[in-house]
Amino acid sequence: MFRRLFVLLLLCGNAYASPADDMERMLAERGLIAHLQDMRHDVADRTSDLVSTAMGFIGVPYRRGGNSAETGFDCSGFVRAIYEQAKGLALPRRAIEQAQATEVIDKKDLQPGDLVFFNTMRRAFSHVGIYLGDGKFIHAPRTGAHVRIEDMGGSYWAKRFNGARRVEQGQDDMPTIAATANP
Repeated sequence: MFRRLFVLLLLCGNAYASPADDMERMLAERGLIAHLQDMRHDVADRTSDLVSTAMGFIGVPYRRGGNSAETGFDCSGFVRAIYEQAKGLALPRRAIEQAQATEVIDKKDLQPGDLVFFNTMRRAFSHVGIYLGDGKFIHAPRTGAHVRIEDMGGSYWAKRFNGARRVEQGQDDMPTIAATANP
């Protein structure tokens, strides 16, 4: 009797093991958990570099057509310069081209380093910034202003939000967009 009860308890205990536990056990047996953690840290480091680089340009003046800290930035010139400096990627020059060349993501899936687009000139994708997390983004806003951080939840930006995009990189850290990497 005791033996039957023990077998029954053992079977019931195994029935409650979740598929996630089984997956984790399999990954651990194959030594893949450490590899996944390394990949997660690598992605976080690269995103961190991009956000840190962008933050270093706070206060640089807006300049229409500008694409350097020395002369000033417009919104797409700022995004392009940050991606080029932090990741070695040459994104297209104009905001609408950046939107077309990147992967569409849902707003709820935004991660630091993703691009956020706004309709500020009565046309889609007329403004772009870099998402920082917690509903904040960094951008070069307009003539007379400087690179700064804004809250996407503010009424102006919330009404004009056009979409979110992600700059995907291939396995060799080459962009999957129609762009070139700097040597």
